[in-house]
Amino acid sequence: MSRERNAQLIAAMDEAKVSNKGLAKRMKDAAAQRGISLGTTHVAVQRWREGSGIQPRTAAIMADVLSTKLRRKITPGDLGFFDLSEPSAPQAVGYPSTVPDVLSMLDGLAQERADTPSPGQLVVAEADLSSAVLSWIVARPDGIQADRPSSQRVGMRDVRAVREAASTFMQLDFKYGGGHGHRALRHYFRHEVLPLLDASYSERVGNELFSAASEVSQLLAWTAYDAGNHRLAHKYLTSTLRLSQVIDDRMFGARILGNLSHQANYLGNHAQAIQLARAAVAGAKGRATPRVMALNSAMEARACANADDPIAAGRAMNEAERHFERADTGEDPAWLGYFDSAELMGELCHCFRDLRMRRESVKAAQRAVDDTDPKYARTLGFCRMVLAQSHLLNGELEAAVTTASLAVDGGDTLQSSRFRRYVTDFQTEVTALHAGNPTVTAFNEQVREAMARLEDDD
Repeated sequence: MSRERNAQLIAAMDEAKVSNKGLAKRMKDAAAQRGISLGTTHVAVQRWREGSGIQPRTAAIMADVLSTKLRRKITPGDLGFFDLSEPSAPQAVGYPSTVPDVLSMLDGLAQERADTPSPGQLVVAEADLSSAVLSWIVARPDGIQADRPSSQRVGMRDVRAVREAASTFMQLDFKYGGGHGHRALRHYFRHEVLPLLDASYSERVGNELFSAASEVSQLLAWTAYDAGNHRLAHKYLTSTLRLSQVIDDRMFGARILGNLSHQANYLGNHAQAIQLARAAVAGAKGRATPRVMALNSAMEARACANADDPIAAGRAMNEAERHFERADTGEDPAWLGYFDSAELMGELCHCFRDLRMRRESVKAAQRAVDDTDPKYARTLGFCRMVLAQSHLLNGELEAAVTTASLAVDGGDTLQSSRFRRYVTDFQTEVTALHAGNPTVTAFNEQVREAMARLEDDD
């Protein structure tokens, strides 16, 4: 987790006599003047000071703001963001055009390690991603090539084995984080699952087999994302979107768009996250169960809330709740079994927190914590950290730190890079507000010891 502090950014801010909150506000105001919705907060500024990557557009806005304040030209490079030229060049989506293309791409991805750091910040060209989404929306399904000659014949028993393996790895992911099982899963996918897709099978078995393979591929994307390898995760997601197109699985394809939205939102690209979530809603309409539609709308709400658009976020949250009210009327796919009322509340409490709706945030986060099944350890950790941040919003320091401590005590979850970011974000915020407070000092020591134990276990 250790990074080199961005001394140049810190020096520029000191010279400009601007605080984290002040810079965040100036950046949002400058972006709004350009018609851009920017969700920068003082927490994001602190992360950049500590060495985190930044989106090129955001860095450009920051440089312009500091140029105005210092009355001289400041470039992103002057602020220590030297990696904006090459490592942050837009990532090609590379949407495969044929079934052999997507299978070849997935085989290549399954040879890449998730624990290999990806250089720079993931930047995806808008036009490139829009082209992939449009291809998915308008394309006709490839269809299954049934009963072709092969030395291997696949049956439903093989399909059940793949689904059971996916379920097992998903439970490991929920409990221990994406970095735990990714290596074993990619080996299983490459050597056990992909060869089945080139074998012989009936049309019924083939459809189920491609569906099961898509679930494993999606889980590889999610575990890479949770491990912090965003480039690999993005490539898996776009490839899995194409894989879902083979059998015209619109519900699963929409789920992948929702995952892409989730990742874009996490990385701070809120406008892209909103568009991806809305594409999921539109692409699945009339083809998905109410529970799936609730999930899609929840992703839209998360993105709108992070973009500081309370009207759009409120509308999407209401739509998610309306869909979920009818959740039991549809026959849901097995992969959606985790999305219960607690999971929905977990998504909504993030929205309330990001919109800084204090009472609603505490109420929703507490409900999510109370209702989340402990077997979903990472989800419970997320919800506890959101509850801690919500208490902090309300000025309740003791409750905030107590709740965050409970989350950190579930130490297995610390293997998730996303959960570690929740913790460090909270540390940054609570330390800025209550520097020197003994309760905060003790919490920071608890986190340090927990991370040390995790490293000793590696």
